[in-house]
Amino acid sequence: MIVNNLILFDFNKDSTLANWHVVNDGVMGGNSEAQFGINSEGHAVFSGEVSLENNGGFTSVRYRFTPIDVRSHQKVVLRIKGDGKTYQFRLKSSLNDAHSYAKLFTTTGKWQTIEIHFADMHPRFRGRVLNSPNYPGESLCEIAFLIANKKAETFCLEIDEISLN
Repeated sequence: MIVNNLILFDFNKDSTLANWHVVNDGVMGGNSEAQFGINSEGHAVFSGEVSLENNGGFTSVRYRFTPIDVRSHQKVVLRIKGDGKTYQFRLKSSLNDAHSYAKLFTTTGKWQTIEIHFADMHPRFRGRVLNSPNYPGESLCEIAFLIANKKAETFCLEIDEISLN
């Protein structure tokens, strides 16, 4: 079976970030802050500072879109450059779901291609892994990057491309 590559987002200098939204822990009373923009090389940059004050400890950037059928794909492929920190890649199969499916990945400080198989994405809600089946790989309507390493820290993640394979 041949699986086609589906590009969800290929960042460049002309990319519009209208459907990308930063969600900080301020929704829970925290003080973390993040930004999301395009740098001079045309890569998306998710950066900021995670604060543990006021029960904080996370920040994320999310991209919502009309649901797509992903049954002909098996994994997410990220082309990213991080800062040596650990991040979560998250996705949702329905906006009606309270939970997301997540997989941790650690960056090296250099450009990396990270492959995340759907079967390895665990359901999570408010930082806890749920006792439910992993991502079924049928429908997709939201992708996100989140940092929540249980420590105060600055961070910077560059994103070149997000695709399905």
